[in-house]
Amino acid sequence: MSETRSYPRHAKTDAGDIEFRLMSRTDEAAVLDFAQKLPGHDLLFLPRNISEPKVLSAWINEIERGAIKSLLAVRADKVVGCGTLVRDPHSWSPHVGEIRMVVSLDVRGQGVGRALSQETFALALGAGLEKLSVQMTVDQQAAIALFESLGFKAEALLRDHVRDVDGKKHDIVVLGHNVAQVRAQMEAYGLPGAVQH
Repeated sequence: MSETRSYPRHAKTDAGDIEFRLMSRTDEAAVLDFAQKLPGHDLLFLPRNISEPKVLSAWINEIERGAIKSLLAVRADKVVGCGTLVRDPHSWSPHVGEIRMVVSLDVRGQGVGRALSQETFALALGAGLEKLSVQMTVDQQAAIALFESLGFKAEALLRDHVRDVDGKKHDIVVLGHNVAQVRAQMEAYGLPGAVQH
């Protein structure tokens, strides 16, 4: 049931033509520039601060190792979003992947986040994962609604789970998507292609 997606791919959005491509070491400076322009609050639901050069370098090492896949959303040669699929085949949950996504302020509300989330979701489906999770601070209502529209449902609330640079604590919501269950339901109804992109 898994498939391999080819990149680059393109999508038309209200922000213009967006190219999706797999992130590599050659993108390091462009991604650092993108990350350093994100509001600090947006970085809270990521496990590490990607606006730090050493963290970004470690991230690229993980990509090269094959532990994670990151998709960049690029407009006019500038990174405007990043969607990452993280999985650990050596853990007790090799069937589970985590999606992490951030989009720059200047393209929000213009369809870039939706296109990037769908593309990252398709990448996860292509990897043959059975379950997906995503986490964000509870006040990120637009992002929560976006993932709920893809079939994700709230599974957990982690109180005071992250602390921002000012020392203020924030709650994190964890959303999950049981891909295998949805796929089985679609096949039972005679719609095997419904969760393939």
